[in-house]
Amino acid sequence: LCRVYKKTSGNESIALYLGKRDFVDHVESVDVVDGVIKVDPAELDGRKVWVYLACAFRYGSDDLDVIGLSFRKDIWVKRVQIYPVVGTKPANTPMQEALLKKCGDQGHPFTFTIDTNLPCSVGLQPAPEDAGKSCGVDYEVKAYIAKEADDPDEKISKKDTCRLIIRKIQFAPGKVGAGPKADISKNFMMSDKPVHLEASIEKELYFHGDPIPVNVKINNETTKVVKKIKITVEQTTEVLLYQSDKYSKTVFTEEFAEEIKGESTLEKTFTVIPLLSNNKEKRGLAVDVSEFPKTYIRPGMDKGMQGIMVSYKIKVNLLVSSGGLLGGLTLKEKIPEINHMHKKRISLKCCAHICLHPCKCAFLICQDNASV
Repeated sequence: LCRVYKKTSGNESIALYLGKRDFVDHVESVDVVDGVIKVDPAELDGRKVWVYLACAFRYGSDDLDVIGLSFRKDIWVKRVQIYPVVGTKPANTPMQEALLKKCGDQGHPFTFTIDTNLPCSVGLQPAPEDAGKSCGVDYEVKAYIAKEADDPDEKISKKDTCRLIIRKIQFAPGKVGAGPKADISKNFMMSDKPVHLEASIEKELYFHGDPIPVNVKINNETTKVVKKIKITVEQTTEVLLYQSDKYSKTVFTEEFAEEIKGESTLEKTFTVIPLLSNNKEKRGLAVDVSEFPKTYIRPGMDKGMQGIMVSYKIKVNLLVSSGGLLGGLTLKEKIPEINHMHKKRISLKCCAHICLHPCKCAFLICQDNASV
């Protein structure tokens, strides 16, 4: 049994048929977008039927489209004339053959090849009170009736159009490499010995919903006491098209009450599970249906074409304290994550690939060059 997606124009002159709405980016190539347009020539009045596939970046909702200004930018567009038929058509795919049986003699197949350097579908999660389409990158297949393919002076009525939104998605890589490791030593005032912290992850790839074991080793050579361990997972979103906008959202945080006394050590594995279901109300979080997405950049790809770049990192923090005279004074110092060479912090940076199914969405963890 094959599911068919259908959208008919308001005047019922044309209908758009697709056999699927998810098209996979296999890194070297992308699934072909193949469909069929059913055309009733009786209402065309000498006009032609066209179909286009567009990749667009939306950075504002529909209600903000005022005075002719649209908060939408087309990244890539391809148009094909469907009726009357012109030129030679490629051989029909099995999907098109199945769709043509439903449309009969009025069916006309079309095929689009998506460029491999285009971004995958991703959206920024709106707030509960927001209405309309969310910001993000989407793909649209649209059939329409017009005299010309793209005449700015020709107004196309909504009743002469029909459209379906599709998704370009990525599988997680099949090969899983070893996980990253980072370490740092922190010296404190009035102490000639440091606290040494090391964090690592067993593998570089985790699926959405999988537990992520974070291995933590602490060697406390000071007289201070480590009171608490905090592990945080952050999603970093970089909007590239309309401005240079980069921000981070915490998608998981948990504190572990582990006390490491002076001149002692600890080696323990802590498990974290970042889930979209626990972040439903966070505005601006980059999402893809029921998953956390990640942008995969292949060598030579134009980063600016990606619209929205998404990455992840895991941070391990220690809360270190020491008592003063009679225990009345307390000094608290936090060891933040390492991200830049001149900042004393420990960081594991992770990236998640968009996958076809929620169970296949992955966190791909990459190591930063951490140094003190």
